[in-house]
Amino acid sequence: MRYSAGMPSYVSHLEAAIDGTRLPAREQHTLHEGRPIWVRYDLGAVSRAMDKEVLQKRPPTIWRYRELLPAEDESVIVSLGEGMSPLLRCDRLGGSLGLSNLFIKDESQMPTGSFKDRGQTVAITMAKWFGVKRVAIPTAGNAGGSMAAYAARAGMEAFVFMPEDTPEINQYEAVQAGAHAYLVNGLINDCAKIVLDGRETMGWFDFSTLKEPYRIEGKKTMGLELAEQLDWSLPDVILYPTGGGTGLIGMWKAFQELDELGWLDGERMPRMVAVQSDGCCPIVRAFDRGEKFAEPFENATTIALGLRVPAAVGDFMILDAIRASDGCAVAVSEQRITEWMRLGTEAEGISIGPESAACIGAAESLLSSGWLTPDERVVLFNCGGARKYPKLIQAELPRLDKDHVPDWALFEADLTRE
Repeated sequence: MRYSAGMPSYVSHLEAAIDGTRLPAREQHTLHEGRPIWVRYDLGAVSRAMDKEVLQKRPPTIWRYRELLPAEDESVIVSLGEGMSPLLRCDRLGGSLGLSNLFIKDESQMPTGSFKDRGQTVAITMAKWFGVKRVAIPTAGNAGGSMAAYAARAGMEAFVFMPEDTPEINQYEAVQAGAHAYLVNGLINDCAKIVLDGRETMGWFDFSTLKEPYRIEGKKTMGLELAEQLDWSLPDVILYPTGGGTGLIGMWKAFQELDELGWLDGERMPRMVAVQSDGCCPIVRAFDRGEKFAEPFENATTIALGLRVPAAVGDFMILDAIRASDGCAVAVSEQRITEWMRLGTEAEGISIGPESAACIGAAESLLSSGWLTPDERVVLFNCGGARKYPKLIQAELPRLDKDHVPDWALFEADLTRE
C-alpha cells in the first residue's frame, strides 16, 4: 500500500452498521456479522482542511470532495471523469403532476450511463490500493457494466454474473470492457451466491452491493453534489428508486456529514422516499409493518430490473434513513411503469429509465394522498436512462417512399392524435 503526503486521508475508522463495533481503517473489510460497514471521518480535521470556496477551484468530478472520500494516494484513483450530473428543473413534468418545484438529477449522463459509476470509481480505487487483482459482481444490469469499465481502467480482471433476462446492452457493455460475463437462470440473489461460493476457489473480491464499505462513499457524492448545486440548501423531498438502496443510504450519510461540518446552516433534512414496484417491494412491506429488517420478497418480478432485489443486505440502513428523515416507502403499479417512462421523456426530453419512472408514479400517489404538497421542492433521481432498456422503448415507425410525395394528411393526423 502507498501513502501520499499530497493527499492525506481523513478516515478515522470503520464502523459496523449493525452494532457500532469500531474497526480499523486501512485494512480490507467486507461485512461485519453479515452486515455492512460505515466509513467514518475526522470531520473536525476535514473542516480545517477544506471549505466551500476550495471546491470552486476543483474539477467537476466526485473527487472534488476528496477529503470526504477514503482514497489517500492520488496516483491510484481510477476515474472516468464521473460526477456533477445536471440538476434539471422540470416545469412541464411538474405541471402535469401538480408540482411547482420539481427537479430531476440526471445520473444517466455518467460515463457508463448510470449512477453506478459513482460507487465503482471509489470501490475500484480502494481495491486497487489494497492490491486486489480480480473482482466479481452479481448485477441486474448497470452495476456490471460499470464495474467492468472501471476494472478495465484499473487493469483488473472482472467477472460479471447476471440474470438471463438482463438487458442485452448491459450484457454487451460488460463483455466489451473485457469482463468474463455469465448469464444465470435466476435472480440477482442467485448470482450473488455464485460470487460468494467462488471467493476462495477463484480468489476474487466480492463487489456485491454493500459487501464492501466504499461504494456507499461514492454514492454519497450524489448528496454532496445536490447540496452544492442548490447553494448548500436541501430539497424538501427526495424520491429515490430503491433496490439495494446504496444511493439512498449514501445520500443520508452525506447530509449528516455536511450538517456536522456546519455547511447546511441549519437546513431541515429532506424527507427520503424509497420507491419500489409492487412486483418487488420488500422495503415498502417492512416500512408499512414497522419492522427493522425486510423479509425476502417471494417471486419478485419487475421490468425495472434495478428494483428487482428481493433481499437487500442493507435493508435496516435504508429503513433507518427513511424513518430518521420522516420519509416513507412507496410501491407503485408495475403495469404503469412504461407509461411513466414516456410521460417523463415526452415532457422534458430526459431519457427516463424504468426505475426512475417509478418515482414519477410515486410523486403522483403521494400528491394524491396529501403526503406531498404542490409547492414543495422535490428532487427525483434518474439513476439510468431508457436507452439501457431498448425493448421497453422500441416502436414501429411509419415508412415513406422516397420516390413519391408524402400524403401530408398523415402528418396532420399524427398531430391530431397527439
